[in-house]
Amino acid sequence: MRADLHFDTLAIHAGQAPDPQTGAVMPGIQLSSTFAQQAPGQHRGFEYSRTDNPTRRTLEHCVAALEGGQQGIAFASGSAASAALLGTLAPGDHVIVCDDVYGGTYRLMDKVFAPLGIEVSRVDMTELRHVEAALRPNTELLWVETPTNPLLKLVDIKSLGWLAGTEGIRLVVDNTFATPVLQRPLLLGAHAVVHSTTKYLNGHSDVVGGIVLTDDEALARKLRFLQNAVGAVPSPFDCYLVLRGLKTLPLRMRRHCETAHALAIYLDSHPQVAKVHYPGLPAHPQHALATRQMSLPGGMITCELHGGLAAARAMLSATELFVCAESLGGVESLIEHPASMTHASVPAETRAALGITDGLIRLSVGLEAEPDLRADLERALR
Repeated sequence: MRADLHFDTLAIHAGQAPDPQTGAVMPGIQLSSTFAQQAPGQHRGFEYSRTDNPTRRTLEHCVAALEGGQQGIAFASGSAASAALLGTLAPGDHVIVCDDVYGGTYRLMDKVFAPLGIEVSRVDMTELRHVEAALRPNTELLWVETPTNPLLKLVDIKSLGWLAGTEGIRLVVDNTFATPVLQRPLLLGAHAVVHSTTKYLNGHSDVVGGIVLTDDEALARKLRFLQNAVGAVPSPFDCYLVLRGLKTLPLRMRRHCETAHALAIYLDSHPQVAKVHYPGLPAHPQHALATRQMSLPGGMITCELHGGLAAARAMLSATELFVCAESLGGVESLIEHPASMTHASVPAETRAALGITDGLIRLSVGLEAEPDLRADLERALR
């Protein structure tokens, strides 16, 4: 695929030429678990679908093109993709991770890899000096979410990429919230990008999947080994669904961001709302970084309600269009309570230190009409 094509064109065509035998415009779904060989060890590029599959390979090529990378390695979930990246480490290696991180990532590092000898330090990465102070001789990985989940803090990818390069360590960026539509971390100095394809990339809340993108050939080889050896791979049908979602990703993200920005302004002036976390608001601590690093401020909003837990429960029980559910990035709007839902695995004292209060709610703004979503929030807040 030509490198000079625009993003919207790549989303539709990257890795997806018409079928040479039938002329089919859409890639086929290759459900076969195994592939015929002309002779032992002589095949047409595919042997067994855990190892490689034509539909999965198409997805990997497409997302790699969107992120500006050379290699894509798809997994059965975002957590499986994260686990594979962490699985490239050895006992005694040290990871620095941003303090405000998805609860599943926190659980994976704290409960799975720390007992295996991986050392983890949680650091406020909004200041480069905090990361520099946390470096150790055995530091091998910087792990970043930006915007973070759920407080929507931003981390300067370019500065961290420079630091990682200087120290000879790898920088991993979880780009699930922003997607390559809003930022492309590999072009800013990251060594690997991880996505939960469950979210915006698929966009229809009917798939669970994950993917890692990289230009690092050595890292890609390790990840492909783990992909095959562990076997946490997505089904061909799930890969097809994500491919279908990618074709409308640029259009969807622009609408998500447009509506979210309008709702953030509305919530910021509402008397029941104590604070709004949204990178597009001038009051956001990293607003200047958002305008420099991201093309748009995203479709996620987090806000704190006056009245704490009781107010949060009342609001989440009263919305109609905003469905009370975990996950994000679908065409439908979702609302959730991080302290008791997505971040319940984070210890209460850690949540309190981070600012994940009992009155904090997180909104994934969908594609419904903005006036209808605003009215739904108004009714629930009232």
